[in-house]
Order: sequence, then structure tokens, then C-alpha cells
Amino acid sequence: MRRKVGTGTASRAVGTASGPTPVSSAFTTPLSSAYPSTHTSEAEYDITDEVAKLSLGADHVGTALSTPKSKRVKQRPFRFLELPSELRLKVYEYHFANTGDVLDLDPDNYKRIHQKLAILRVCRTIYREASYFFYSTHSVRVFPTHPGRFFKTKKPLLARMKPGQRASINCLELRLGPGWSKPPRGWVVNPALGLNECISVTKLNVFVECDPGNDIFKGFRQPNGFFENFSKSLLTAILDEMPWVERIEFDAWPSVKKSGVLMSGLIELSTSRGLRITWGSERGWSDAEEVEPVPVVQNYAPLLVNSGSHNILVVA
Repeated sequence: MRRKVGTGTASRAVGTASGPTPVSSAFTTPLSSAYPSTHTSEAEYDITDEVAKLSLGADHVGTALSTPKSKRVKQRPFRFLELPSELRLKVYEYHFANTGDVLDLDPDNYKRIHQKLAILRVCRTIYREASYFFYSTHSVRVFPTHPGRFFKTKKPLLARMKPGQRASINCLELRLGPGWSKPPRGWVVNPALGLNECISVTKLNVFVECDPGNDIFKGFRQPNGFFENFSKSLLTAILDEMPWVERIEFDAWPSVKKSGVLMSGLIELSTSRGLRITWGSERGWSDAEEVEPVPVVQNYAPLLVNSGSHNILVVA
């Protein structure tokens, strides 16, 4: 008896042939969600996913290529050196604003001045222009007066400058008063100070903070007019190094008298050298004689106040 060919094998073959077909590359739905009941291997899902991603990327590339890009405009640098010299000096003036009027050794210089001087590193032309503008528009203190670590230094600011910087200075300031009982050893005029290179200085400011000849310093000051002689000798040594100075501007705190021994000696020295004397705005002096303020007389006459049965003595 012949065995009939069963349908199981054929159906099995047909079933295998009629299984799920690969999803088109344009279909973006994940294969696992579209055919959850299939028995396709995990590797087939990964390959199909990669094909879908590649097709999606190609679509994006086509979209990007179809969109026109705006042309990038190259920025043209500003030609600062082509400005007229008057405008460049005005820019330097704004740049060096808020750096103070007097240059001295001060711990605050790093925040206030050092960062501004970075413009000197741009090029040689700007270095020459900006450096000259900065040092010619600021007074430089001959000896430091900041009550810190620089007060007793043996190397003042002038000694730390370069010859070209000292040659640009137009005005120096000598401040008298600090160290009136014992001046620092660094307050000495010597060749290292570089005063002979300050060839552009025509004005010397002398500011007197205190006059030890005042009666309030009695018992604390050194005898025989020590500070008066020291100040006069210091001013003489400075003027000897710079005979081209034309004028001296005197100023002081309100407690200093123009008729005092210290100021009288300094004014006499300046007059003997033929220097023109001007006056600062702080003290308010002028060429006229100093007007002494009228002393206020206090009335201490006793008064009797009747308080009931007793008389009380009150001093007014």
C-alpha cells in the first residue's frame, strides 16, 4: 500500500516560504512592533533598524542640501592707527580714566593701574603714544607716603621707572609731613633716583601735611628745628638735580600756617632761586598775607541760679 504524501511536510514548507518579508527601508516603524509574533532572529531586527536609520539620515541630508545657507560675511578689523592723532589721544584719555592724579607705590596699583597698562603691549606705535600720554598727564611722587610696606623702601617709584618713562613726566610731587619725627632712610636724593633724567619736569608740587613747629607737637618733635632743616635740605637737593624747574606749587592741610617756620623756609628757598610760586586749592593760600582766624573767646563768668531755697553756681 502506497503511502500518500501528507500535507504536513508541504504545509510546513509552504509555511516557511510564506513567512514575514523584510520591511522596506522607507518604513520607519520598528520591526518588532509591526510583527510581534514572528520568530525572526534578533540580528535581523538590528540590521533593519540600521537600514531605517540610514534612510532617515539620507532624508535629513537631502533636506539640508536643499535649504540655501546664508553667506558668512567676514568681519573687517577696525583700523585704530588710521584715526587722526587727536582722536587717538582722546581714546587714551578715556582708557586711563580713574587711575588717579598722582602715581605712587601703592598696593592698590595692581587693580587700578596695572590692568590699564596692558594697552602698551599692542605695538610700538601705541606704546610710544599711550606711554607718553599716561606719564605726561600724571604727577609722580618723589618719595612714597603710603603707610605700608613701601613707606620705608630704598627704591621709590622714580627709581623703578625706565629712562623713557621718566623723560615723559611733566610734574613731580614732594609730600612733607610723613615721618616728621624720624624720616625714612630711603628719603635721600641720589643718582639712583633718576631725577636728572626727568628733563620734561617744569613744575614741582610741594604738599605739607603737618608742621612739627606747631605747639601741639611740643614734647614729641625733635629739637633745634630738625624737620624744618630736613625739609629744606631735601627740597634743595631736588632742585639741584633739576635746575630746569620753572615753578613750585605749595599746598597744605588746614592746620599748617603759611607764616610758620617750615613754610617760611620753603618759600624763602624758592624765591632765592627765582622760581615762580603758585598755590594749590586745598589750603586756599594766595600771594596776599595769610589772614589769621579770629580767636573765639569763651565766656566762663559764673552765674547764680536760684533753685528753691538754695543758690547753685553754674559756669557758662
